[in-house]
Amino acid sequence: MKRFTLSALFAALWLMAAAQWHWMPDSLGDGFEKCYVDQGRSYDGEVRSTVIRYRVPADSGRKVGALYIHGFNDYFFQAEMAKQFDAHGYDFYAVDLRRYGRSLEPWQKRCDIRDMRSYFADIDSALVIMKAAGIERVALIGHSTGGLLASYFCSYNPQADTIVKALVLNSPFLDWNLGKTESLVGAVSNLGKLFPNMKIPQGHSDAYSQSLLRDGGHGEWTYNVEWKSPQSPDVTAGWVRAINSAQRYLRHHEYSIPEPILLMYSSRSLNVSDWMPAADSADVVLDVAEIKALGSKLGRNVTMYRVNNGLHDLILSAPDVRYPLYKEIFAWLRPRMMNNQQP
Repeated sequence: MKRFTLSALFAALWLMAAAQWHWMPDSLGDGFEKCYVDQGRSYDGEVRSTVIRYRVPADSGRKVGALYIHGFNDYFFQAEMAKQFDAHGYDFYAVDLRRYGRSLEPWQKRCDIRDMRSYFADIDSALVIMKAAGIERVALIGHSTGGLLASYFCSYNPQADTIVKALVLNSPFLDWNLGKTESLVGAVSNLGKLFPNMKIPQGHSDAYSQSLLRDGGHGEWTYNVEWKSPQSPDVTAGWVRAINSAQRYLRHHEYSIPEPILLMYSSRSLNVSDWMPAADSADVVLDVAEIKALGSKLGRNVTMYRVNNGLHDLILSAPDVRYPLYKEIFAWLRPRMMNNQQP
């Protein structure tokens, strides 16, 4: 049986518990707050997610919001994006998924997962908190693995469109980009069922982080390198199985997402191990041709947008790339979200 998001019982329980949500200042400062959400027990013990919001006046009267889901080896730190959404009339929220960023507990393996559907509760919790704040229409935004998760969530729970009115995908991780070793994914995925903790080493490229980091790199961003490390952490066979299962689900359920989709991807991919200037204007993580081909089949209403010189995380691209991109995002969202609400 499918797990239905925002069921009447689930929503009622969360609304009853709303008084217990404890908002506290976030490390991003300047109006950002966070709230930990107890997600019960999992295969490695107690787990939690974290909801982050950019605070707006309680009497703003806004009915629209955006919920951001980060990617692998990542967490929410994009304060500029939050302020862009606020300036365009959206209450902005983000979630640090279990075992990521603010949600990471000392005993947990960072970024690990056994089943991508486990994250659905993390998304549900954020959506219920937003609904309790008076938000009626949500734009769900996912980057990379977060884009895979957001797509999986909307496809698996088609009735989510009662509150999720648009899906914005920023270089979604819809397929592997492993070259000759990609043929091994199926075997590793099968092993993940029996030996989920088996370590799968990752490459040692830091080309992407060099394109992002201000300190010691060639980019303009500062973030917690304990939560978003310069090199990808090793994963497990269980993690490979979880990712592969979500990707296969979407391939087997083409055109299943009811929400309108904005599919964004860089103009080119680049496979390099070490940083070079060209890495500052390309996706060095995923194959943009695969994003385009698979993303076009996610739903019946897909708008594809090619971002010239975009990085893997398109909104972390150079200013002359990301500011025009913001304009495109909000122009696309407005007729689908605002319903005559003034920004």
